[in-house]
Amino acid sequence: MSKPKIPSRFDPGGSQEARLTARESWRMFEIMAEFVEATERLWPIRPAVSIFGSARVAADSAYYMLTEQIARKLSDAGFAVISGGGPGVMEAANKGAYFGKSPSVGLNIQLPHEQHANHFQDISQTFRHFFARKVMFVKFASAYVVMPGGFGTLDELMEALTLIQTGKTRPIPIILVESAFWSGLIDWFRDRLVAEGMINPEDMNLIQVIDQPEQVVEAIFRHYETRGFEPSAQEREILLNL
Repeated sequence: MSKPKIPSRFDPGGSQEARLTARESWRMFEIMAEFVEATERLWPIRPAVSIFGSARVAADSAYYMLTEQIARKLSDAGFAVISGGGPGVMEAANKGAYFGKSPSVGLNIQLPHEQHANHFQDISQTFRHFFARKVMFVKFASAYVVMPGGFGTLDELMEALTLIQTGKTRPIPIILVESAFWSGLIDWFRDRLVAEGMINPEDMNLIQVIDQPEQVVEAIFRHYETRGFEPSAQEREILLNL
């Protein structure tokens, strides 16, 4: 039995399926362009801390104000602050850094709802693809600060934990802020994941739970006491293959 002929993408008589395949193939260049542009823009900002949290909190909420304090302290301590660039906790992170000494960076995402760029960004980069954006959060971060949030926040947290646990990126502090919010998740990690052998007990050491802004900054500096913030040659190779 002869193989079916695959229409060329340049054949105007090609099938709809072939045209969709061609469109998908050429889309790879859009993704490559996102990575190239973002890398060139973000390269000078190190050291930086990525802050995650809900887009839905109001400017007068305790979570918003706490995030703004943390971001301001990080910025004044010499860290650029990277957020998702949108409203809520993301805006609070950018706002705190914007009025501090170091750059405020927003990695915005095109969404049909919720996301709009806040006005407190020294550097703003917009992405169409979540996965390209997530790579940039990890590649340029010396630490993760995770505020209360929903599915998107949990996605970023789990991505970071997985990459560090599997050695696909360098170890960095992952700090969960607001222990009352995170305690149930931490208990579930211990009671289910550790107890049932889904993760190793030492994997819990990848996470710190801290409530005070000053202690967040101290924990990051403590992690880097015996080394610089710049990735080592080996870590650069790991990040290159992220």
